[in-house]
Amino acid sequence: MRLFSHYVPRNTLFIAALEAVILSVCVYLAAVLWAGPGEPSSLDRLAIESLLLAFTMLLAMGVMGVYGQASIEGWGSTLARLVAAGAVGFGVVSLVSRGFDETIAVLGVPGAVGIAAAFVLISLERLLVFRWKGAKALRPQVLVLGTGTRAARVEDIVRAQPSARRMDVVGFVPANEESHHVPESRLLDRREGESLWDLVNRYGVNEIIVGVRDRRNGGLPIGELLECRLHGVRVTYLTDFFERETGQIRVDSLNTSWLIFSEGFRRNTLRNLVKRTFDILASGTLLVVTMPIMVITALAILATMGSPVFYRQQRVGERGEVFTIRKFRSMRNDAEGDGKARWAAEDDDRITPVGRVIRLLRIDELPQIINVFQGQMSFVGPRPERPEFVRELTEAIPYYDARHSIKPGITGWAQVRYAYGASVDDSRQKLQYDLYYVKNHTLFLDVMILLDTVQVVLFGKGAR
Repeated sequence: MRLFSHYVPRNTLFIAALEAVILSVCVYLAAVLWAGPGEPSSLDRLAIESLLLAFTMLLAMGVMGVYGQASIEGWGSTLARLVAAGAVGFGVVSLVSRGFDETIAVLGVPGAVGIAAAFVLISLERLLVFRWKGAKALRPQVLVLGTGTRAARVEDIVRAQPSARRMDVVGFVPANEESHHVPESRLLDRREGESLWDLVNRYGVNEIIVGVRDRRNGGLPIGELLECRLHGVRVTYLTDFFERETGQIRVDSLNTSWLIFSEGFRRNTLRNLVKRTFDILASGTLLVVTMPIMVITALAILATMGSPVFYRQQRVGERGEVFTIRKFRSMRNDAEGDGKARWAAEDDDRITPVGRVIRLLRIDELPQIINVFQGQMSFVGPRPERPEFVRELTEAIPYYDARHSIKPGITGWAQVRYAYGASVDDSRQKLQYDLYYVKNHTLFLDVMILLDTVQVVLFGKGAR
C-alpha cells in the first residue's frame, strides 16, 4: 500500500473510486441519450464499455502524470495529458469490444460530451475536497511534535508535494527546550496541565509526526505518545513521513540505525530470479519494438556526424564494479578532448542537433539493453555514474555508496521523479530517490516506473 499511495493517494482512494463512477456514469448517460432507447443487451454492453473507458482513462491519467507533475505545471499540461488519456481509453475500448469505426460512432461524440461533463463534476468535487474549508473532516489532521529545523520541513512538504496536499497540519508542539524554527503563530496553545492526548482530541488530530532530533534523556514524551497510540492515533517518525509522502529517504533526516532497523532492503534468491526474468523479458521486448528506431538513429548519426555511432563509457555498477556502457553518440568527438570528465550542462554546445533529439526522446539510452542482457545492469534501478563522479560524490554525500548495493538500471525511480542531475546538489536529491528504490524495490514498483517512463519520454521531462 505504501508504494501504491504514490500513484493513488493513500487517504483518498474513495475519491479515485468516485471519479471512476462519475466518468463511467457520464459517458453511459451521454451515449444512451445520443442513441435513444435500445435493446437491454445493447445497453448492458454500453455500460460495460463506459466502465472500461472510465477505468482505462483513470489508469492512463495516473501514468500520464495528471495526479502528479501536471498539477505543478498547470492547466495546459493537465489538458494535454487528459487528451492523451482519452485517446488511450478509446483505443482500449476499440481493441477489446468493437472496431475503431464502430467505437467512434457509438462513443465518439457522446463519449466526448460525457468526458466533458465528468471533467466539470470532478473539478467541483476536487474543489470541495481539497479547497473548501468546510470539507476539513475529509482530510487527515496532522500534528507535528517538535519545532526544530527538520520538523519545520513538514509544512513545506505538505505545501510543495501534490500527493501531500490532502492533509492539514494543525500546528506544532515543542517537545523540549529546542529552539523554535516555526512561526509563533503555528505553535499550538497547550493549556496548563493538558496532556498530549487531550490536545490531540481537542484539535481532532489523526496523526502525530515525531520530528524531535534528540530522543534521549527525556527529549521524547514516550508515555504521552503511547497514550495517543492506544487511542488509535497514528504516530509516525519524521524519516518515515518523508519517505511516505515524497518517495525519498531524506539524507538530512537519516541516521544509520534507522537504515539498520527499518523494514525493506529485502534480498533473496527468489526476488533476484524474478527481477532477472523480468529484465530479460522487458529488455527483449523493447529491443524488438525499438529496432527500427535504433537503425534510423544509427543512419542519422552516420549521415550527420560520421563514425563512431556508439559512445562507450565506464560506469560503476553493483558492489562498485566498473563496466562499460554503450550509448548512441550525441556529442562531438572532441567533447572531452582534454580527457576531463564533465557534467552535461543546460544547452550544452557539445551536443549535436541529432544528439539533442535523441537525448530528448531518451533514444540514446537504448543500446544499454545489451548491458541488461549481459547482467551488468537491470532494466530498472539507479542510474550508473562514471567512476570519476562516484569518487567525488561519495566524499560529498553521506550514504551515497548504498546505491551500489543493487544493479544500476536504464530507467529508475529517480529518473521519473527528478530532472536531469548535473551537479553535486542534483546528485544528492537523486540519491534520496535511489535510496527509496533500494529499500522498497519490488516487481510492482518496477512496472510503475516503466509506465511513468512513458510520460517522461512523451513530455521530455528532465532531458538535457
